[in-house]
Amino acid sequence: MASRQRLWAGTTLEQRRAARRAALLDAALDLLGEHGGAGVTVRSVCRRAGLTDRYFYENFAGRDELLSALFLQVAEELQQAMEATTPVAGSSREEQARAAVDALVSVCLDDPRKGRLLLVEPLSDPALSGVSIGVAPTFTRLVRRQLPPGASKNESVLTSVALTGAVATLFFGWLSGTLPVSREELIDKCVRTVLLFWGERPRG
Repeated sequence: MASRQRLWAGTTLEQRRAARRAALLDAALDLLGEHGGAGVTVRSVCRRAGLTDRYFYENFAGRDELLSALFLQVAEELQQAMEATTPVAGSSREEQARAAVDALVSVCLDDPRKGRLLLVEPLSDPALSGVSIGVAPTFTRLVRRQLPPGASKNESVLTSVALTGAVATLFFGWLSGTLPVSREELIDKCVRTVLLFWGERPRG
């Protein structure tokens, strides 16, 4: 017989803990989007979330663990978006490439905070660089699955790594403000880049 959990204000202890954890992660994402990794501290996160540090340390050992958990959460969101872009029967290579780019856009550009977390901050924040390197192979494997058939294993690996790096660099430039082009121009260039790596000649 399942044990009955004590309710307080209509919620269980585990539900309240989960809500506090989510609030801390949301606060960290907001602060990172506004001020970069340097703006994310235990004190600033607690203040933004409206929680005391007691509740912070109930969930995370420190700032670095919080940022790592946040990175993995958003990386999983991106992974799910990419996995959902299965080729549609009869679709052109360009349509497939645009679907793959749209998956990245839906996470990294539609919410620039997440794009900055995944692509910009790992270059300067040690707490994020390690976890970023750790998840990189997951995304190159996802890219490799979408490559046209026929290439050798080594060629597919090299192409997927190069393509991931090329598109990530374009996104990084746009998010960091060093690539002064419109969002539409960025997306079109990413699609053309994917097609070139696939061995296809873009139209226009």
